[in-house]
Amino acid sequence: MATANHVERARRDGVLLGIPLGDLGWFQSLLIGLATGFAAFFSSTFLAIMAMLAYQSITRRTPAYDLAYRAVGFPVGLTVGALALLYLAVLWVRRVLRKRRT
Repeated sequence: MATANHVERARRDGVLLGIPLGDLGWFQSLLIGLATGFAAFFSSTFLAIMAMLAYQSITRRTPAYDLAYRAVGFPVGLTVGALALLYLAVLWVRRVLRKRRT
């Protein structure tokens, strides 16, 4: 069971799903942010292509599959990657400022 000290430290350092994100350096944060954006791009593109495939099998019309990349995958990947980079950058700056104070 987590004590009050562990909960306070987790809030201060930044923990996501039990993973301590506050201990990452700037390069590790950059890599994780970009990897999150790539993962979001590929997963949303896959889901969009599967939805278009279902649409094609139901209506017998061929959709423009390039829309899965341009209209779904790219905006989702860009948004998720930017949000992940922003979140990780805030955690990194907070950690650096906290270390300078002590």
